[in-house]
Amino acid sequence: MEVFKTTESQVRVYSRAFPVIFNRAKNAHLYTEDGKEYLDFLAGAGSLNYGHNNEVFKKALLTYIESDGISQGLDLFTTAKHDFIEAYKTHILDPRGLDYKIQFTGPTGTNCVEAALKLARKVKGRDGIISFTNGFHGVSLGAVAATGNKHHRGGAGVALGSVTFMPYDGYLGDGVNSLELMDKMLSDNSSGVDLPAAVIVEAVQGEGGLNAASAEWLKNLQALCAKHDMLLIVDDIQAGNGRTGEFFSFEYAGIKPDIVTVSKSLSGYGLPMALVLFKPELDIWGPGEHNGTFRGNNMAFITAAAALKTYWKDAAFEQEIKAKSRVLGDALQAICDRYGADDFYVKGRGLMRGISCRKAELAGDIARVAFDKGLIIETSGPEEEVIKCLMPLTTSEDDLRKGAGLLAEAFEEVLHGRLSKAS
Repeated sequence: MEVFKTTESQVRVYSRAFPVIFNRAKNAHLYTEDGKEYLDFLAGAGSLNYGHNNEVFKKALLTYIESDGISQGLDLFTTAKHDFIEAYKTHILDPRGLDYKIQFTGPTGTNCVEAALKLARKVKGRDGIISFTNGFHGVSLGAVAATGNKHHRGGAGVALGSVTFMPYDGYLGDGVNSLELMDKMLSDNSSGVDLPAAVIVEAVQGEGGLNAASAEWLKNLQALCAKHDMLLIVDDIQAGNGRTGEFFSFEYAGIKPDIVTVSKSLSGYGLPMALVLFKPELDIWGPGEHNGTFRGNNMAFITAAAALKTYWKDAAFEQEIKAKSRVLGDALQAICDRYGADDFYVKGRGLMRGISCRKAELAGDIARVAFDKGLIIETSGPEEEVIKCLMPLTTSEDDLRKGAGLLAEAFEEVLHGRLSKAS
């Protein structure tokens, strides 16, 4: 451990919560150097939707490498890129009636957010962006300006501007329509809110605490954007690629955003890859206006195409995710019912769910005890009050139930210990 503590930057996060050395992984399991097994309900912060070392993807990748396939292609035409684009169109875009151009950006989620914001500003000729309370869009300067979290914003070191925050669905309470407020402010010449170029939103806020927007709210947001000549950007980086039950997290609302950002599990194998999808009429970029050396990660194209051809060729995987979502939801609800619905409640959608703790400090304590029991799970939300399940979508139902059981044991140990101390 010493070399990590003395040489690696203090900026590290996950190694603090899980202070062991891992050396092997398979599907929903991680193994340490000394052979201890952990059930993984983190999945690379949502970048491993198809599990660790998926056999189908591994075989495709090894075959490609052994044939001396191009690994780094910039934005050159390559066979790997061609096959990915064809697979994405055939299995994802065309069946959903989505006519989008595809922009390959630098390989991180924050980079495709930067590209989306720049494109929206270029198209509309306005610099303003509307984002939402508890939104998280990355930590590079443009993306973090649209991120609500004080901790992440504080790391910028400069003033963050050109973004106005509005209340997300439910932020002001169940009886308040936050879009009516937004519409009023955009319609009033004295509100102080200038007409922006675009609105950026997550259908389910991952880092913000698993807040899930309703289908009606998203539909009305799309209509509001049209009314005020604003582009609608959906950040689908963590909630996409099947995480919420359908490939895109916004599908259930029946909307078609102007721009979509995708990354995380897109490659299927944890390889860096990011895209911006946008309507053809928005493609006004000049050559090289937004680029990046590593936008041509051809090995990621290989595994991404394999993921699409394997899991999205029909509706079977989608139905499997929805069935597992019900198992997870029932298990989490049972925990809340046991320990008090006033103090704990289920949040999120699909296999992107968790339990919110009224006493925020409980979430961290429970996650730490769960790790001691062999379950890797993180917290999210403005006060880290939500215990967040983000397991691979390929996790077996047996492992899903096992993980929920370990979490229940952690609840019991933490809460029973507190009650014992109090008495």
